[in-house]
Amino acid sequence: MSNLDISRAERLDMRVVAMLPQLTRSAASHLIEQGKVTVNGTVVTKAGYKLRLGDEVTVDYDPEVAESIPAIELPIIYEDDDCVVIDKPIGLLTHSKGLFNPEPSVASWLGTHLAKDPKNKLKDLEKDVAIGSPHNPRAGVVHRLDRATSGVIILAKTPSALAWLQKQFAQRNVKKVYNAVIEGSLTPEEAIIDMPIERNPKKPQTFRVGANGKPAVTAYSMIERNDKYGLVELRPHTGRTHQLRVHLAHRGHPIVGDTFYGGKPAERLFLHALSLELTLPSRIRKVFVSKLPAAFHDIMK
Repeated sequence: MSNLDISRAERLDMRVVAMLPQLTRSAASHLIEQGKVTVNGTVVTKAGYKLRLGDEVTVDYDPEVAESIPAIELPIIYEDDDCVVIDKPIGLLTHSKGLFNPEPSVASWLGTHLAKDPKNKLKDLEKDVAIGSPHNPRAGVVHRLDRATSGVIILAKTPSALAWLQKQFAQRNVKKVYNAVIEGSLTPEEAIIDMPIERNPKKPQTFRVGANGKPAVTAYSMIERNDKYGLVELRPHTGRTHQLRVHLAHRGHPIVGDTFYGGKPAERLFLHALSLELTLPSRIRKVFVSKLPAAFHDIMK
């Protein structure tokens, strides 16, 4: 977008929104953090940067490129006026890694899905939290699953539903059950892993068990075993990033296919979100289940 004269002092993200009204403040911040905004010809990456009188701001933004995300279809487990529950396949991101990432995701699917719904009134929602907005890559995302993990995930269709569901996750009123195929077999066959998890400073994209980490608790029970692998049920009591993968790897039994944490290469990461129990915005308690993929049964034969 062409330069614009600044006639009064203000935050950089607010000026970007003023220049591009179709963007949310969150989307404007993404643009700035990605180095797409310059002030007087110099890239500025802080959304809260205070502009001075006479500063010139330039935004590198092409809406046609930003919104050219391929449409995808996803299996719906449940849907009402407040939310939709889907069965996420492996290989799909929960939400975009950035505003300009053209890769489809669960969040981009939600935007397309809601746009087809005549009862959905995006124009009536607050701009900064609009569900289904292509300019907010995390709109409607209540929780996330790793790209390589399959299974149940719930999405909000309205801001009020999003707040209601996220509060349940924050207060740990949600029951999640996963199945995983691990190398070897855990002993004892049923126990609780209570080990804090922290980011690995030597490899920042990974996590590890560490005394300075945040509390992380995982209950497990063995379901089946053979001479090479074990099928285990996992019930996380907390929701740390990569929690299940880190806990199992630390115990010496990484998930099959989890090369990120020392597991053997396989056709997929053998981690599946089997069920999700929570109270919907309608105040009805429900359990949603995703069938265990055939690959899990095949590898255990």
